[in-house]
This record gives sequence, structure tokens and C-alpha cells, in this order.
Amino acid sequence: MFPLRDENPTTLSPLITFAVIAACTGVWVFLQGAGMSDETYYSSICNLGAIPAELTGSFNMSEQQGPCPTGGLGWPTLFTSMFSHGSWMHLIGNCWMLWIFGDNIEDSMGHLRFLAFFVLTGLIAAGAHTFMSPDSSIPMVGASGAISGIMGAYFILYPKARIKTLVVFFYFIRIMPIPAWVFLGIWIAMQFLGLGAAAAGDGGGIAYAAHLGGLFAGLGLVFLFRKTKPATAWI
Repeated sequence: MFPLRDENPTTLSPLITFAVIAACTGVWVFLQGAGMSDETYYSSICNLGAIPAELTGSFNMSEQQGPCPTGGLGWPTLFTSMFSHGSWMHLIGNCWMLWIFGDNIEDSMGHLRFLAFFVLTGLIAAGAHTFMSPDSSIPMVGASGAISGIMGAYFILYPKARIKTLVVFFYFIRIMPIPAWVFLGIWIAMQFLGLGAAAAGDGGGIAYAAHLGGLFAGLGLVFLFRKTKPATAWI
């Protein structure tokens, strides 16, 4: 299933959603070299990505662990990792999901609350990944943890909103309007299945624990961040 758009109008212009997409794109192009230079790319992944072993103090440079033998930038990477990506497809996929679901959550919270929600769920997602893989020397990058928080908030606030979805199943190819609770429910189930596969050593390099950490953070924090009146102002 691939979401194309949602049928859920908004009142506010999604300024923060635009800004986050622009920030992620800018980091990828200007700091990560758009993946065109191996040296720039791998250096950016190591410096900007969150390395669990480094954060937990179990990283040992003398053992030349993983792809980043000298480690990264430490605790600031909990933030910088949110705006860094591993490929064009990684970036485009995350920005697409943010565009579909982020505007409505920003509309429900207001601009500054939404920004705080995005950052906080992203930090919790990175913390969940670190907790589940404390000895990992593989850097984690991507906004998907924070986007998972947004999807959790969407699940709570707009469960009946229709998501125009491209459904491909062998020779069955169709665009279908699917209720958000069904689409997101399937997505959540896939994250749990992925986490199980990762535990068995076949996670495909995807940080499923971060996705689920961000998701549960969003499910809970939405009640603190959503507005009780129409979102018409910055705060």
C-alpha cells in the first residue's frame, strides 16, 4: 500500500511541515552531498547519525567498531539524526509521509506546538532505538521516528479520514479510499512484524524500534499538544 493523499481539509497553512521538509532536503543536499560523494556521505552519516553504543558509553574506538570507527558527535545526534537521511528514496519517502499526515496534525496543534511535538517524538523514537539496541555501532538517521509520532496522532484525531491509497497485490492494482484507522492499523502491524524480524536478525537495516517508540509517543502526547479550540494562532 502506498498513500497518495488524504481527504482531510485544513485551516492553517502547514508552515512547519514545509520547513521540516525543506530542512531535511537541505541537510541531504548541502551537508550530505546528496549521496554523490562517498566520503561526504559516509562522514555525514557518522557525524549526524545517532550511534546507540556511543550514547550508552559502550562504544570502543580501539576496537574499530562498525562503519564509524571514530564515533559521531554524541548526544547532539539525537537531534541531527532526525534531519539526516540515507538515500534519495529514504528522504522522499519520509517527506511524502510527512506531507500527507503532518499538515492535519499541525492544523490541530498550531505551528509551534507541532514543532515541539515533532522534535519530542523524534527524540523519544531515537531513545527507544537506543534502548533496544544499546550496543549497536550502526548510526541511525531519518525523520521516520518523528513521522511515526505524527501518524500516531493522526490515528487518534482523524481515524475516519479517508486515505487515497495505491494498493498493489500481484495483478490487483487499484487506487482505493481507505479509512485512516485501517491504513494506520496495517502500518502499525507491519512495524511489529518488522521488529520481530529485526530481533531474529533480519530487520533489513530499518529501525523498527524507533518507529514504534515514536508511534507510542505520538499516541500519548497528542492529548497534551492538540488544541481545544480551532488552531488559528501560533501558540
